[in-house]
Amino acid sequence: DDDVAALRAELAALKADYAQRVNQLESRIDQLEEAAQQPVAVAQVPPPSIPSAPSRNSNAFNPAVSVILNGTYKDLSQDPNNYRIAGFIPSDGEVGPGDGGFSLGESELTLSASVDPYFTASLTIGIEANGGIGVEEAVFRTLALPAGFSLKGGRFFSGVGYLNEIHAHAWDFVDQPLVYQAMFGGQFAQDGLQVKWLAPTDLFLELGAEAGNSDAFPGTRRDRNGFNGTTLFAHAGGDIGDSIGWRTGLSWMNQHSDQRSYDDLDSLGQPVANAFTGKSETWIADVTLKWSPPGDPLRRQLKLQAEYMHRTEDGSLVFDVDGAAQEGGYRSSQSGWYLQGVYQFLPRWRAGLRYDSLDSGSPEIDLVQDGMLRAADFPMLAAASPGRTTAMLDFSPSEFSRLRAQFAWDDARGQQEFAHGMAPDLKKRC
Repeated sequence: DDDVAALRAELAALKADYAQRVNQLESRIDQLEEAAQQPVAVAQVPPPSIPSAPSRNSNAFNPAVSVILNGTYKDLSQDPNNYRIAGFIPSDGEVGPGDGGFSLGESELTLSASVDPYFTASLTIGIEANGGIGVEEAVFRTLALPAGFSLKGGRFFSGVGYLNEIHAHAWDFVDQPLVYQAMFGGQFAQDGLQVKWLAPTDLFLELGAEAGNSDAFPGTRRDRNGFNGTTLFAHAGGDIGDSIGWRTGLSWMNQHSDQRSYDDLDSLGQPVANAFTGKSETWIADVTLKWSPPGDPLRRQLKLQAEYMHRTEDGSLVFDVDGAAQEGGYRSSQSGWYLQGVYQFLPRWRAGLRYDSLDSGSPEIDLVQDGMLRAADFPMLAAASPGRTTAMLDFSPSEFSRLRAQFAWDDARGQQEFAHGMAPDLKKRC
């Protein structure tokens, strides 16, 4: 009886223990089922950070800095020191192909910044091949003038024509057209003021006026206060369909020259210095067409560009300033033009062709017409029709560099003389 009672007690204890465990398991199941019915909060894990590209905001560094490096190698068949454009009074500017062999081209350093909500300012320093350093542009520009007006002041490239305002590193060819070299000795720049008005129309219409010291060919700085020269220009442009863009312009310049001297040879071959004093008036007409196929503007492009200039001068001419100093009336009418086309046939490759033509006309020199001197005493002013044909091919490895090869058939000296060159044109901006 005692053994049976002990076994029954042990069995009852086991049943109680199992019942307790079953209750615990059932309670656990109920808790899990309730938790499953509740919404689960998912932790939001932020995506991994991706390094951003450097900011191109011009205010990231004040002032913004731009450096253009330009180098050339030229193979010339004639002595560049004897180069001149036949029939035109020479200027003190850059004319001709430049020195042969390796040389530093016109490199630039530009600093620009926002002054305040009303003005911006920029300074461009040009470093010439011979090591000379000069200020190309130093200007301020307004930001807040009403009614589409803007004002620029300081030293600047004039807004006349199409190519004059463009800096050398952005030209389609290594050098400028002959008409710019003959009429302005390169680019026309002066110290003064420029005002522009942009019309509030769908058609691009811009009117501008300039006044300055005219201390650049064909004008000279006057020995007095005030302006010496006025410039007016108008530009218009728009689109034709989805593939063609156009721009045209008309400009007028009026400068005064006071004892603008140049070196020449008399009929005996002796060097003399002559000087012109009077009014110089220049008209410029320009037109530009740009074409790109619809949907493919970055792969293929075509640009056609042309400018025509006509200059008249009326005043007096002094022969042999330091010697005979004979003076008489002088009148001339000269013109020139160029036409160029540049075709981008692949994303990085372009080819271009340019033709230049000048007409010096036959100047009226009173000293010659009166029989005091002979026409041979003014050989540099003899009638001529200079011309040049130029071809180029360039490759741009990236947005910031360019290599260019150029060949020029140049007879601007008045006889068939040739100049050709291979000119790598490297530009880098940082």
